[in-house]
Amino acid sequence: MADLNTRISDYVWKNLSEKHVTGKKDPFWESLLNTGTELWLDTGDMEEAEANWSAEMSALTTNNTLLNNEIQKGIYDVFISEAKSIVRDLPQEDRVKEIAFILNARHGLRLAQKFGGYVSVELHTDTAHDIKAIQYYGKRYHEICPEQFIVKVPYTAEGLIGARLLKDSGVKINFTLEFSARENALVTRVARPDYLNVFLGRIGAYMINNKLGDGSGAGEMAVISSQNWVTGLSAKNPWQTKLIAASLRSCNQLELLAGTNVYTMPPKVAAAGRKELSGKFSSRTHENYHVSIYDSAKGAHVEKFWEVDNKVLHLAERLASKVPATGSELIHIAHEEGCEDMFPSLTKEEKSFIVSDGKIPVHSRWEKKISEGKIAPDTLLNLAGLTSFTSDQEMVDKRIRDIIE
Repeated sequence: MADLNTRISDYVWKNLSEKHVTGKKDPFWESLLNTGTELWLDTGDMEEAEANWSAEMSALTTNNTLLNNEIQKGIYDVFISEAKSIVRDLPQEDRVKEIAFILNARHGLRLAQKFGGYVSVELHTDTAHDIKAIQYYGKRYHEICPEQFIVKVPYTAEGLIGARLLKDSGVKINFTLEFSARENALVTRVARPDYLNVFLGRIGAYMINNKLGDGSGAGEMAVISSQNWVTGLSAKNPWQTKLIAASLRSCNQLELLAGTNVYTMPPKVAAAGRKELSGKFSSRTHENYHVSIYDSAKGAHVEKFWEVDNKVLHLAERLASKVPATGSELIHIAHEEGCEDMFPSLTKEEKSFIVSDGKIPVHSRWEKKISEGKIAPDTLLNLAGLTSFTSDQEMVDKRIRDIIE
């Protein structure tokens, strides 16, 4: 297998010749950078990234959805076909997964070479509940580009354990798919990643789509609360964990969340901000934003997006003191500590609801379980997010199969 990994690494690096882009200094982005916010672009599109890149930006991040957007353009079809000979001795599904890995690594290297910054690369969604696979592929990403690759691991019970093991072995980690301060409090202490996230745009969408509020303030509150908890709790860790405000939906959030450790900005949001905002930024990390909540949200426990209770803190410290060996053990401990709603048990029918609803779950389906403390809105968004990424990964895998079969 070591020989195969070497051949794959050589192939990923073969004939890599991206023309380096030197970003120009921009007082607008410099002002935001001076509040303490690192600026990352959230795209896999090379042209979009180049059009918005400036000297103040330090990284790009991709995910299963963004990579799928690039793969479906057909730009890697020949590359996929040529990769077939390298993995020909593997079983069919392993061949597909290996080529998907090759595509992620190749596209990540192109971005790294072109822009010179860090690049977050995402694991195949099939690894989300497999600790050994998380470690295996995470280490291989790191070995291909240790100076620039940051490995994205999703929020699952196994992801918490796998990310911690990777981080302890020297791999830079971006823990992804979190939607609340309490999830990030847990991640900070247990996984100890370099970066973690709040996908704030979907929080507002959850409020709007389910008529729980007008969407204002909820995502911002989740970010500000997460930032303060992560800063405090990571002081107990061997290094600082930084919070990413991810899934920005409007350019005014660039002002509202200034001072957050990191922004991952879709190019459209970055371009709109550059065009519409004054460029006079100041830190807002101690703001207490008002959240619009309708009467219909009574019992919906939307406060779990930004509140962190003692049960969660106790769970975090218990898991941090002795990280479980398996995901099922971690889930059992979470239930013992009264945090069942963070790692719920789902029926087959409930899992089908998560799939059919898409990125934003239908709240009415879950009202009873939420009121009983068996699931929560942040958990629903996490489950839906992973399912959405899985769907996009399946599209990548299908294109690979169509080419290599």
